[in-house]
Amino acid sequence: MTGTFSVTDSVELAVVERSGFTESRHAGSAVVLSPEGEVLRALGDVVTPIFPRSCLKPFQAVAVMTSGVTLRGEDAAIATASHSGTAAHVALVRRLLERQSLPESALGCPPAAPSDQVAREQLTRSGGPRERVYMNCSGKHAAMLLACVAGDWPLEGYLEFGHPLQKRVLDVIERFTGERPAATAVDGCGAPVHAISLGGLARGIQKITTAAAGSPFALYREAAALTEAVREHAWAVGGPGQPDTVAVERLGVFAKIGAEGVMVMTAPDGTTVALKVLDGSSRASTIIALRLLAQSGAIDDRAIDAVQTELDLWVIGGEQRVGSIRATI
Repeated sequence: MTGTFSVTDSVELAVVERSGFTESRHAGSAVVLSPEGEVLRALGDVVTPIFPRSCLKPFQAVAVMTSGVTLRGEDAAIATASHSGTAAHVALVRRLLERQSLPESALGCPPAAPSDQVAREQLTRSGGPRERVYMNCSGKHAAMLLACVAGDWPLEGYLEFGHPLQKRVLDVIERFTGERPAATAVDGCGAPVHAISLGGLARGIQKITTAAAGSPFALYREAAALTEAVREHAWAVGGPGQPDTVAVERLGVFAKIGAEGVMVMTAPDGTTVALKVLDGSSRASTIIALRLLAQSGAIDDRAIDAVQTELDLWVIGGEQRVGSIRATI
């Protein structure tokens, strides 16, 4: 299985400047959809399939929520999170498992240490081991296990492509994106990840984030509940200083970052962005998405400037800020 996303089909999205000199450049592709779902802007190749990585979590969470598992508030937010492993995050994951007296050993994600610096240092000082519950996808996995219980599906093998849960996830992805995935692989957490186009990803995320709570269809009611949970409990989807949390809390957007430079974001008015940084770096993903929304008139550029420090986009020389990571679209 070989990807065909090429540098010749990409555009410059961001640069890294040090003391006035452009040190690095990030190329990639992006698509912007209007609140009505029309393509406002397409930069580079938005047709060739990519692996959305954690940007698939909203679809996976909706699949769980339509499998007989009620998730609201913080419980829904942690189910779609790429969390940093703080004590509060771990408590939410354990609370999900406790619903059905499930052991942490049932989690199919690999053991990890918290990515949050404070939590990681505390674990190191205590001499505690790396555990599955600290892994940034553990909330998603705990929710998937609950769906297995609700559906009377086997817990064993819940990450296999042919498992009933994963078939439901695939169905939800296809319904929202309007695409049949071009390929399927194993994500970093062990779950299936499906290749779709940036255009399809943007369409799917927009349908989730603009769904009506009063829809006659459960699929859309649950999508609306998930979106509300993310916006009301931004801390749970990332953590202190994490880009998703900062963007949601400060700017009111729906934001989900994915590994290998993937990002999706929806403004309060429904304008939606999906992007892929070709070199796989995620350091510029959030600021690129925010600037694209601002250029579309969906959010205020000045508001983005106000959160620059929190997004940690500065280039440091010695003990001083000597440059920054800057979107160039």
